[in-house]
Amino acid sequence: MGIGLEVDIVDHGAYLRLAGRLDARNASSVRTTLHESVDAGVGELIIEMGGLEIWDGTGLGVLVGAGRRAQRAGRRLVLTGVRARELRLLRVARVTWTSSVRPAVALVG
Repeated sequence: MGIGLEVDIVDHGAYLRLAGRLDARNASSVRTTLHESVDAGVGELIIEMGGLEIWDGTGLGVLVGAGRRAQRAGRRLVLTGVRARELRLLRVARVTWTSSVRPAVALVG
């Protein structure tokens, strides 16, 4: 999709998987995809983030905006596979107020 980022639309309007780098270079195209996904479905919009290597402030802004858009549309943005460091950033940005964030689970054994 963008430079260093892969967006896999698993179920249109319901489930997306992000992998790579979410930053200023690809924020516009990701924002468009997320807005289209919010507009195309109902209920939860799940975004799997376990494959993201890194994301910057612009990428965070894209996620915050998608969460707000989902809330206005009567939907809930669900971010899954979020690592501890990124989870702290999302909490500081108050994304957890408009979205559901599910941390990555470490596999044992």
